[in-house]
Amino acid sequence: MQSPNISETQSGTVRQLDPGLAVATGELSSKGASASFAELLKRVKAEGLLDLDPRYDYRRLALNMSLITAGLVAFFLIGPSWWQMLVAVWMGLCGVQSAYMWHEVGHKAMFRDKRIGTLTAYFHANFFSGVSYAWWVNHHNRHHSHPNHISLDPDIGRRTAIFDIKQYADRTPVQRFIVRHQRVLFFLLLVLEGYKMEKTTVKELAKSGAKHRHLEIGLVVLRTAIYLTAVFTVLTPLQAVAFILVQHAALGIYFGLMFAPNHKGMEVRDGEKETLDWLERQVLTSRNIRPNWWIDFLYGGLNYQVEHHLFPTMPQRNLARARELTREYCAERGIPYVEVGFWESYRQVATFLHEVSEPTRRKEKAAA
Repeated sequence: MQSPNISETQSGTVRQLDPGLAVATGELSSKGASASFAELLKRVKAEGLLDLDPRYDYRRLALNMSLITAGLVAFFLIGPSWWQMLVAVWMGLCGVQSAYMWHEVGHKAMFRDKRIGTLTAYFHANFFSGVSYAWWVNHHNRHHSHPNHISLDPDIGRRTAIFDIKQYADRTPVQRFIVRHQRVLFFLLLVLEGYKMEKTTVKELAKSGAKHRHLEIGLVVLRTAIYLTAVFTVLTPLQAVAFILVQHAALGIYFGLMFAPNHKGMEVRDGEKETLDWLERQVLTSRNIRPNWWIDFLYGGLNYQVEHHLFPTMPQRNLARARELTREYCAERGIPYVEVGFWESYRQVATFLHEVSEPTRRKEKAAA
């Protein structure tokens, strides 16, 4: 298997990273140069797949609120007991399901009424999860514009893990240790994802000029006050601390596992500008997880990552049909389309992380 690092290959070449995972480098893929996103978009629009359906959105919200309510009822009924750790796990999982709600709103893929959408987003992001919705929208939009671009994708920039060996130089000693063992530590450190998002929220809201800054601060402070009052009133101090840690760990692991397979191990680029057009930029950098009803629920529709990136405003319920159209179109044009099973996706991510950090381990052994 070749190194997954960025390579200075000629435009139009294709390199194989893993069985079933072909990645094009350069300005155009060798077989997909004639592909037109406009043509695929026309097929999608012809079936009304970009049309919103508020009824479906309300059903999703109702299910989400039911899950949250069930957790809150269990919390107050159980009282001071170590069984509350199960509730903590449940609420952590609910936090990720809630993130899917503000994610849909942020992409304008839910609700025609902007006011309802905004209310939904601020409730689920700031009030329920303690995350700045305004920060996330800006951050996520930049990711969608330049997925897997080292210089332009903020999702790469904020990670300790490296995606190309050139990133190793600016890592601290502790971070370098993590990088050398990132195949394993990347997944173990997912327990901190919830904490990292809250830390980022505090840093961003401390800056002046943020959109709706005072509203966001108010919601986050209110959420924190209610949350801490509830856990330290209902539970013993030790149980309360354990509840907070377990909930954050469950949220972080679930959150990280749902997003890790989407792009890691796929096409990586660098430079001051993009080298791929919109169609290839989204297809070649994204990996789908083979769908079924359980996977669709678990991933909130993000297992259709290729289609989500091609059509970010598409409602979740229509992604399955868009997948059929996109697979068909990519097959016609010879564009590599990656879709793997659940476990295989994580194997590919771990393999990529291990291989991209291999030079750091060789250097360590040489220095020993």
